Amino acid sequence: METKLERIAELSANSPRPEFTSLYHLINKEMLLQCHKELDGNKAVGVDEITKKEYERNLEQNIDDLVERLKRKSYKPQPSIRVYIPKSNGKLRPLGIACYEDKIVQLALKKILEAIYEPRFLNCMYGFRPNRGCHNAIKELYKRLNNTKICYIVDADIKGFFDHMKHEWIIKFLKLYIKDPNIIGLVKKYLKVGVLDNGELMVNEEGSAQGNIISPILANIYMHNVLTLWYKFIITKECKGDNFLIVYADDFVAGFQYKWEAENYYKLLKERMEKFGLQLEDSKSRLLQSGAYIARAKQKSGECIRLQTFDFLGFTFYCGRSRKGMPYMMPKTSSKKFRQKIRDIKVWLYANRDQPLKKLMGMLNLKLIGHYRYYGISFNGRMISNYKQQVRELLFKVLNRRSDRKSYTREGFIEMLKYYPLAMPKIYVSLF
Repeated sequence: METKLERIAELSANSPRPEFTSLYHLINKEMLLQCHKELDGNKAVGVDEITKKEYERNLEQNIDDLVERLKRKSYKPQPSIRVYIPKSNGKLRPLGIACYEDKIVQLALKKILEAIYEPRFLNCMYGFRPNRGCHNAIKELYKRLNNTKICYIVDADIKGFFDHMKHEWIIKFLKLYIKDPNIIGLVKKYLKVGVLDNGELMVNEEGSAQGNIISPILANIYMHNVLTLWYKFIITKECKGDNFLIVYADDFVAGFQYKWEAENYYKLLKERMEKFGLQLEDSKSRLLQSGAYIARAKQKSGECIRLQTFDFLGFTFYCGRSRKGMPYMMPKTSSKKFRQKIRDIKVWLYANRDQPLKKLMGMLNLKLIGHYRYYGISFNGRMISNYKQQVRELLFKVLNRRSDRKSYTREGFIEMLKYYPLAMPKIYVSLF
């Protein structure tokens, strides 16, 4: 199966406009068993409440039945359950939880779509792609801001991107390369099945539920056609100076050497998004002056170096100075994300304060290391150290709420930390 997918990827990479007419047969017993094996059994259950463990009790029979339904075209996905998780701005992010069998088929479909589109995505795209991630995007942005003549940044945010992708456009984009009507039909089923929100079935004519396995690849296909190809073949052709675009799912930032080019892109971007049913979030989208090149020019001319900051993937990019006094654009944990992370760890500590001390400290250290692994990048040592210090103080307060009497004096708490030390901050990612 992997060989067949590799062959598809090879054809996609080496053809100017490939056409795949026979793909549906790839969703066979072998692929579905492999998808079952790869799925995480600890994820939330869908509307049928069947877990991976329960499904695999009669695995052969269940997969054979699924294959037969797929062949007869009688397979119908079940609605996803809608749940809400808090965002850093206080709002709630809607997620869709599919049932386990639908996750298997979605993963198989995702593998096929990835084989076709992954070779065709541009290098500026970093979200939900193999061997790419947030740190790759941050590294590229750091390099562009400091090693090119970028002077202006367009920081844009799409309002409810996953909920407003137009179904008709998704299908049109897929049909450019996929001529197998069965694959197109399967995607349509997932788009139309809807979600259960507080027991009420909601069927929308747009969007793909965040949380579904297939949604990230559909989002990338949408952004590939709506934004990155347009930027490459339209925007860059008109630019005289340095420019760049970096995209992570629906989060993207563009940079330009000249202000008029940035203004033109910003104006055309709004029109481009509206054409495909999307809107920019005005309160989060703006044009600003930024970049080491313009900071160094101001320093040379004796002007005051005051550049606006902007956030990308949880980091704030600001103008700092190297040890030799040269201006550099540097990342640090955004204040909004920092406050959110402190709130989250506070809630978690109070929820787990009755755990045995050894277990509590072990779990807390796992959370600290997870924070360091993401935010532990060059120039951000101060912020992750501050995070550890804040967690340390919260821990002291929480441990003293475990009984009516104070469990620890300050000296006793320090002594306890000698036996169960908190994980130390560490820079995991170098931007150089």
